[in-house]
Amino acid sequence: MAIRNLTCEAIGTFALTFIGAGAILTTTWTGGAPGLVGIALAHGLVLAIVVSATMNISGGHINPAVTIVMLVTRRIGFASAIGYIIAQCAGATVAGFLLSYIFQGIASAGGSMTGAEAIAACSLGTPAFDTEVISATGALVVEVILTFLLVFAIFGTAVDPRAPRIGGFGIGLTVAVDILMGGPITGAAMNPARTIGTLIGGGDATSALWSQHWVYWVGPVVGAVIAGLLYDALIMEKNAESSD
Repeated sequence: MAIRNLTCEAIGTFALTFIGAGAILTTTWTGGAPGLVGIALAHGLVLAIVVSATMNISGGHINPAVTIVMLVTRRIGFASAIGYIIAQCAGATVAGFLLSYIFQGIASAGGSMTGAEAIAACSLGTPAFDTEVISATGALVVEVILTFLLVFAIFGTAVDPRAPRIGGFGIGLTVAVDILMGGPITGAAMNPARTIGTLIGGGDATSALWSQHWVYWVGPVVGAVIAGLLYDALIMEKNAESSD
């Protein structure tokens, strides 16, 4: 397990969290811009960039759920998987603390709320669901399905030896469209590190969300594993080799 791999995973997940959650904070602070489409594009484009930049070094997982499905399908070893997950969560957490620090110092402008008020209003951009709108089971199903689609795209555009050479574009695009559908419902996390980074970094502003956090681990992991096993069993060519 090379340090360069862990560095790539940490920086990639830092970028996803900093830009993605930052777009949510900016939308809240400004009272509407860039909005849901902008938030979806921020997550999707930054993921496309960092996956493309890291896929030839670390594999460009940038997500504990992706690392777990690679472990289950024997494309990464156990020790490497643990290292990846720690690096991913660490990178996301650093991003969460930096966002909290930056926005705590942002004043209101042109009638907007202050950065501190924005942090409180959107829980530092942490994915969450309203229990009066959807049950925990319903939120879990949404995260399972969204992550299933994401990992299916990962296998089809990056893992499969027959995949088109498009870098992380298809993966980032899948995240963007998933957020357009699921963002208003569950936050469309699809990534436990992305969730825990701002959950920890938000401190008191996110403390009430810890009771929901299990959804953002179980849902993505289950969806990822189902997609990976299904792709391996029914779509992957039988003579396609997997690497440890």
